[in-house]
Amino acid sequence: MKCIVIVSAATMLAASPAVAQGVEEIVVTGARLSEYDASSTPQVTLRKRADNLITIATVVCDTRDESQRKAELKATLRNLVRAAGQDQRIDLAVGDEVLGAFDESMLDAVIQKGSKVDTSTATLIIKTSVSAEDTFDSATGRIESFVGRAPKVGRTEVLLDDDWQLTLVNPGQYRPQVAKLIAEDARRMAALYGDGYGVEVQGLQLPVSWYQAGPLDLAIYIPYRLNVRPNR
Repeated sequence: MKCIVIVSAATMLAASPAVAQGVEEIVVTGARLSEYDASSTPQVTLRKRADNLITIATVVCDTRDESQRKAELKATLRNLVRAAGQDQRIDLAVGDEVLGAFDESMLDAVIQKGSKVDTSTATLIIKTSVSAEDTFDSATGRIESFVGRAPKVGRTEVLLDDDWQLTLVNPGQYRPQVAKLIAEDARRMAALYGDGYGVEVQGLQLPVSWYQAGPLDLAIYIPYRLNVRPNR
């Protein structure tokens, strides 16, 4: 199972599946971006497209009879699962800080009472993979189109959150590339000062970090510090 570690300002779901080893997918949020600015972010970054665009979907049903209401919700959720299974660029997930794939065995777990009388809801996350050719509109449009096509049963409707977020799969895999870029920059800086000077790079032991650099783009970096020193 591919798991997704979420760092999110949005409230998603309380229940989280077990964490699998190996692959993590980090969600880039506005809350994380606010921690960094031009004065603290290193100049050397690796630019890449996000792996996925995600948003929260809330399935709502207000059929008065509770048993019928839950049956309609479950039928709509099954339709979403089956529709996602037929679309290679759409996936469903649940969780809070750690996400796992959503499937039909989890229907009862996600259904809860709504804020209004005689209303029940289910919350899940819909994501779409981002390609080099995508624009923000094309990527969000795929999710919107997916929701529009999926059959809804009875009085159910699927509401999409206005907050769209990007994800990065296994950010640690980019450490060698970022370290290489830092080394190349360090050599260029040392050359500017001549043979009597060298550079010292600190902080390379720190984890890989990232921030949003465009509607669908990320900048990946290690928060290092470079000092130019006279050779001894």
